[in-house]
Amino acid sequence: MSDLPFTLDQLRILKAIAVEGSFKRAADSLYVSQPAVSLQVQNLERQLDVPLFDRGGRRAQLTEAGHLLLSYGEKILSLCQETCRAIEDLQNLQGGTLIVGASQTTGTYLLPRMIGMFRQKYPDVAVQLHVHSTRRTAWSVANGQVDLAIIGGEIPGELSESLEVIPYAEDELALILPVFHPFAKLEKIQKEDLYKLQFIALDSQSTIRKVIDQVLARCEIDTRRLKVEMELNSIEAIKNAVQSGLGAAFVSTSAIAKELQMGVLHFANIEGVVVKRTLWLIFNPNRYRSKAAEAFSQEILPQFANPGWNQDVLKLAQKNIVLTTLEIATPISSSEE
Repeated sequence: MSDLPFTLDQLRILKAIAVEGSFKRAADSLYVSQPAVSLQVQNLERQLDVPLFDRGGRRAQLTEAGHLLLSYGEKILSLCQETCRAIEDLQNLQGGTLIVGASQTTGTYLLPRMIGMFRQKYPDVAVQLHVHSTRRTAWSVANGQVDLAIIGGEIPGELSESLEVIPYAEDELALILPVFHPFAKLEKIQKEDLYKLQFIALDSQSTIRKVIDQVLARCEIDTRRLKVEMELNSIEAIKNAVQSGLGAAFVSTSAIAKELQMGVLHFANIEGVVVKRTLWLIFNPNRYRSKAAEAFSQEILPQFANPGWNQDVLKLAQKNIVLTTLEIATPISSSEE
């Protein structure tokens, strides 16, 4: 077989330029000089005999050939990372890396607690938490960039056959009010009372907002009748606005544990209504699974799962996940949002 017309370093440089949008920022991210990056790209284009970038604009834009090489290059680099992690596993849990993914709410409020417990038990394992949208997180799991993830949104349909999706926990959505609101004095409020409140919500196009609206609709709450007076871009901003008396909101109970303990927010109970959504555990059964990921699954996940969570399902799935490096499957190409 003839020599390959590219090196791993060149693929890393190509990916960095595509991510950063310029040769200079790519060079900074890789801790090398810009001339070194430019030279590597020139050598790569000469070896492949095709241009990889359109150099007319201010931002480095990939050509069709550049996009094609990047797509395969990401797969190659992903497999290299898996190989390194598999070799690290020879040291058992005296090292290695655990990469966990999560959608926004679970990544902000639930996963840090879980990772903290894991780190106390396995301090030598490096842990990374990737928090993105459900869609991007699902693609990262499918590509092998993340070991497992806990998400609250809908899995992209094109990944349904690539991922194992297991119901993990029920996340209750709390109606929060200022502690001095008249409804805060009531043991329960009626569903019709919701339509009298002024609400603070996330942007209508955000994934979390769409999920909350879907859950409310399933509880026969007409979201079209809710008076949304203000839209903010984060859960923390919404909590602070409610605390200041600007309105009511629906947020995950995992996001308000500290505020309830301090007594600065009121969790209002709605007569005959409990608003819940399902959190899902996702992983790719065709990718290498590290010993750190196995330990996290067996020792940490059950502590936060639903009562009666089907451990047999997870154990069965784990038997299919523990692969040797010779059995690692080719990853699926990623899709950015």
